[in-house]
Amino acid sequence: MKPLFHICLITFIFLAIQSSQGQNFYKERISRDNILTLGVGPSFAYLDNGGQYRDLNFEIKPAFSLGLTKKLSPMVELRTTTGVQWISSGGNPPTTIRDKWFFDNAAFTAKGQAYFFDMMPSFYLIPYANHMHRSKVNLYGGAGLGVMQVFTHQTKSFNSEEDPTRHTITTGYVPVRAGLSLRIGPYSDLAGEGTMLWTFTDNLDGNVGNNRFGDHLFQAQLVFRRYFVPKTQE
Repeated sequence: MKPLFHICLITFIFLAIQSSQGQNFYKERISRDNILTLGVGPSFAYLDNGGQYRDLNFEIKPAFSLGLTKKLSPMVELRTTTGVQWISSGGNPPTTIRDKWFFDNAAFTAKGQAYFFDMMPSFYLIPYANHMHRSKVNLYGGAGLGVMQVFTHQTKSFNSEEDPTRHTITTGYVPVRAGLSLRIGPYSDLAGEGTMLWTFTDNLDGNVGNNRFGDHLFQAQLVFRRYFVPKTQE
């Protein structure tokens, strides 16, 4: 009797394991087309009073981003990103530049935060239909449109006793992003990502016309990407 009991028990365990594996296989057939991203890293602002960029004499500040991505096809996804970047003037401008700023009533210093929100399509170099079939390494990138609100405290001199004045400006921008992702698990990637926020203004810092281009933001971030699906499908 005991051998028969043992055979039945072993058969039951085997069938249970096979059923569990079958359920997991079916579960993974449902592609996880939603991706949550969290990024952090250094950044700098290209400003008229930002510093001497050719000499690498400018301020490096942190930036954070949070994003939600929806895969639309094996190659294309739609990404929504929001975040904040700290910005600051810097460098040591020569006396001739300071005199020009003084006569133009322009800001000598500007420090604050830039809050941004944008949407952009992004394209993969190596397409994949299911999250379980994505390559170990992949390249992605794209461009879109966004809106940014910048809060700064500005001064009209380098006098440490001057009380800064508060300024706010809202502008549109074009986000350009590109990244290299590394698969670190069935549902997770780690990516190195570069971003340029090309704004539509030259007045983020209260100083206009000193540089050849407008005011723009640049970021280099380490990004964690997590694939997920709605709970009803898990």
